[in-house]
Amino acid sequence: MPNELTPDSLDRARDEGLAALAEAPDLAALAVLKPAVLGDRSPLAVARKAVGALPGPERADAGKRVNALSQELTRAYDARRVALEADRDARVLVEEAVDVTVLAGRLPVGARHPLTTLQERAVDVFVAMGWELAEGPEVEHEWFNFDALNFGGDHPAREMQDTLFVAPEGSGLVMRTHTSPVQVRSLLNRELPVYVVCPGRVFRADALDATHSPVFAQLEGLCVDEGITMAHLRGTLDAFASAMFGDGLKTRLRPSYFPFTEPSAELDLQCFHCRGDAALQPCRVCSSEGWIEVGGCGMVNPAVLRACGVDPDRYTGFAFGMGLDRAVMVRHGVTDIREIYEGDLRFTLPFGLEA
Repeated sequence: MPNELTPDSLDRARDEGLAALAEAPDLAALAVLKPAVLGDRSPLAVARKAVGALPGPERADAGKRVNALSQELTRAYDARRVALEADRDARVLVEEAVDVTVLAGRLPVGARHPLTTLQERAVDVFVAMGWELAEGPEVEHEWFNFDALNFGGDHPAREMQDTLFVAPEGSGLVMRTHTSPVQVRSLLNRELPVYVVCPGRVFRADALDATHSPVFAQLEGLCVDEGITMAHLRGTLDAFASAMFGDGLKTRLRPSYFPFTEPSAELDLQCFHCRGDAALQPCRVCSSEGWIEVGGCGMVNPAVLRACGVDPDRYTGFAFGMGLDRAVMVRHGVTDIREIYEGDLRFTLPFGLEA
């Protein structure tokens, strides 16, 4: 009889296998041990191979003893696995216990973006005056963006260096360069009189640097009614400046030019930081000039009214527009416009929960 099948060899294989299984400290060690006790190269496997070489009468007796050894080792392995799994489960219940009576940890408090809060504050000022909020598409047709606003066919703003055209060539679609197309749509879609404020994103083919961005925010307003004059424009802008920056600040209008307004003006606001008196101490907000340029304004050009089907002999109106990004920079001392759009929480968190 081969040496592997002798009673002493089988007993030794059983004792060593049972001892090794009983000493396995955890499931990982048991998994490593399994091939040595029950695998293809274990003493049990060697004994099985030796059984096949025996003659018939001896093979049956040896096979019974080998099968008994296999069953005993398998039962020992299963019993040890069950015991180790129970030990693991009991340990996990203790180590990963959760006290359901403890208050949940608070999520980090975020902050609203200063551009959003400034835009909403500005819109609220006009809504309080009885104006309506109007919005329009950011991908706009050239007619709304240029033609209806009295831009000539050869106006430089139509060139690639200023306007982002939408493919395919000749589609007539552009990324709107200002929010003024919303004013045109409002005149076409609403009954007169029209009092609307139009906030939104606009797009220009500008290089991104500390003071320029190809995407920025604007706020525009339009009033078209009977008997509207520059005095109404000046009074509206004064009321807006007082509501946004405090009472007592002066405004001034400087002559300017825009295709869609006539006459046109640039609106300047007395610096809300130094109150126009930077002689005693340099002012970083207005660069010690005493005035801050807010935006452009003017009386709606009759050509724009006619393009929108409004009788300029009966109705007049005014319009104004301002960049919100620059307002945020001036108001909060932001020196790089890129910080507004990078989405970095370190920029927005210092503004807290400003309403």
